[in-house]
Amino acid sequence: MIVRKLRLQRGWSQEQLAQLTGLSVRTIQRIERGQNPGLESLNALAAVFEVPLSQLQTESDMPTHTSDSQPTADDAVSRDAGLSPQEQQVMEQVRDIKGFYSHCIKYVLIISLLFVINLSTSPGYIWAWWPMLGWGVGLACHGLNVFEVFQFFGPAWEKRQIEKRLGRKL
Repeated sequence: MIVRKLRLQRGWSQEQLAQLTGLSVRTIQRIERGQNPGLESLNALAAVFEVPLSQLQTESDMPTHTSDSQPTADDAVSRDAGLSPQEQQVMEQVRDIKGFYSHCIKYVLIISLLFVINLSTSPGYIWAWWPMLGWGVGLACHGLNVFEVFQFFGPAWEKRQIEKRLGRKL
């Protein structure tokens, strides 16, 4: 994950990093996902980032999942280990926003398809409104949660609950 962090700090794409190091884009992607790079790859990355080779080697010694196993929550934690808490929070926020936009795209495509099916099979009764409304409520809730419009269960609430369960007074 340190390779990704260093790359993003410099504002480089994976393609740009590949050109600078002489590695393939696929190799960069694999290294950023946590696979152990070879010594030549580490040397190239250390030279481009102007960091000691030992800094990149310590990360490559971390355990990783194999390509045939599914990533787990522990893998996500180990990938994000080189990041500050603020960076981890921002990355999680961006993932949540990406998930919401993906949800919106799926909603529009599937609801459009349902309306096409509805209008071609039974134009006398528009039943596609019902899934649109039901799913729309879920989509709206997802958006409110991602963009933190209402923070009923925000950080302050979490802190109060933790303190309450630990028997401490605020």
